[in-house]
Amino acid sequence: MVVQGNIVDIINKRIFKGEVEVEGGKVKAIREANHTIENYILPGFVDAHIHIESSMLVPSEFAKVAVLHGTVATVSDPHEIANVLGVAGVDFMIENGKKVPLKFNFGAPSCVPATSFESAGAVIDSDDIKKMLENPDIKYLAEMMNYPGVIYKDEEVLKKIAWAKHYNKSVDGHAPGVRGEDLDAYIAAGIYTDHECFTYEEALEKLQKGMKVIVREGSAAKNFEALIDLLPEHYERMMFCSDDKHPDDLLVGHINQLCERAVAKGIDVFKVLQAACINPVKHYNLDVGLLEEGDEADFIVVDSLEKFNVLQTYINGELVADKGTSFVQPVAFEVLNNFDTDKKKIADFEFHSASEKIRVIEALDGELVTNEIEANSLLKEGNLVSDVANDILKMTVVNRYKNAEPSIAFIKNFGLKEGAIASSVGHDSHNIIAVGASDEMICKAVNLLIENKGGICAVTETDSKVVALPVAGIMSDKPATEIGKAYAELDAMAKKLGSTLRAPYMTLSFMALLVIPALKLSDKGLFDGNTFKFTSLEVK
Repeated sequence: MVVQGNIVDIINKRIFKGEVEVEGGKVKAIREANHTIENYILPGFVDAHIHIESSMLVPSEFAKVAVLHGTVATVSDPHEIANVLGVAGVDFMIENGKKVPLKFNFGAPSCVPATSFESAGAVIDSDDIKKMLENPDIKYLAEMMNYPGVIYKDEEVLKKIAWAKHYNKSVDGHAPGVRGEDLDAYIAAGIYTDHECFTYEEALEKLQKGMKVIVREGSAAKNFEALIDLLPEHYERMMFCSDDKHPDDLLVGHINQLCERAVAKGIDVFKVLQAACINPVKHYNLDVGLLEEGDEADFIVVDSLEKFNVLQTYINGELVADKGTSFVQPVAFEVLNNFDTDKKKIADFEFHSASEKIRVIEALDGELVTNEIEANSLLKEGNLVSDVANDILKMTVVNRYKNAEPSIAFIKNFGLKEGAIASSVGHDSHNIIAVGASDEMICKAVNLLIENKGGICAVTETDSKVVALPVAGIMSDKPATEIGKAYAELDAMAKKLGSTLRAPYMTLSFMALLVIPALKLSDKGLFDGNTFKFTSLEVK
């Protein structure tokens, strides 16, 4: 097989008319050739950090869509399903991913449970990490979110890192806002990447201290604009990732979109493509071709080096996508789940208080970090209730693994004027998380998810809509196009209820993410991410 076009030689920063000859799944030859074809041939895109589960698709369905956008590989942390099902969940992701051409590179989840301050469905300790890292299908130790444990030398945390070093596998970082001496200690432990930078200054310090910064642009956390100006000078130490990509967004684009945006800012295309195609392969030592003779034939054909519209995607020499048609086939699989809680009563969501002030989570659109603010209480018969007029809404996290009393908090910037929304995608432990205009609506939304053993939903007094996620309560067993459309409809319903957030369900899911400051909610209570301690809802 021979593919002709303008060959983009990223390493040597040159473009020439030529052709790629493929034989036995590898690049047999690359040579100059005269022809009239104006398309461009370049290495495929690599998402340098993603949780496939957050697309709500199993790996095989994710692959079906991702190849349309020129993605040939991912560096995938199966942390989400591991927190629900443990090692069995990781095994499911690996085996399902193996049945399609896209090159999933899964890591060993380092933080299961993510913290001791929430209830998860499983535990993965350092002995489990050792066994996982022995497996050649496990490529690295996934993001070390317990950065306090690294900094203060927690014995179990250091054991996990030591096993990664023993097996010569890299350790992925997760250090939002960590600077100065704490950052020095984090790096000294052997962690050299971070995808959590949310300011230019933070990313610059990490680059100057030898870390590699992964520019994240997902469905909720969007750091591209804050960090992209670092790329021209530091392109050899930067990569692109989505981290979390909801299904409707994935249908539109992937890493190709970041390339288009970066080039539109006037950044040299070779520097952009090094971050998108080359750096992840070299850093993680991936079995992914870089369009060199002898490499695996993993490459794409695009219409231009401005728009990056993908015309064809080849993986191991196989044409897997052509002009908007994906050739990735559906895969049969067994549905695994872990949902064991009974339906709740409205009274379960009451919080009786006499406090005049309450602590409130301030959600920030497009950010995982939150602020802690104070607000006046709104009491009804001694029960703290949602103050819809001031957008101070009641929120709950409900343990999905056993019967337990729901935890309660209040949140600003969701904007709901009526009804409620809920999700069993609640990072990291994936308990049920809901926010609503009243206790009645919160209870209705929570119970709808319990009935379905997982999903996302929106409810009003007269209507309800749910997308069931039966695979571990976080992924669908349906095709990507179907789940993408259904999710988009739910997103529209949440916005019709009043939400002004760009991605209300993705933002909701991160309000239980305790490892990101400042104020979050777990099934055990309101949590201060700065001090890593529980705090009170009431302001005394």
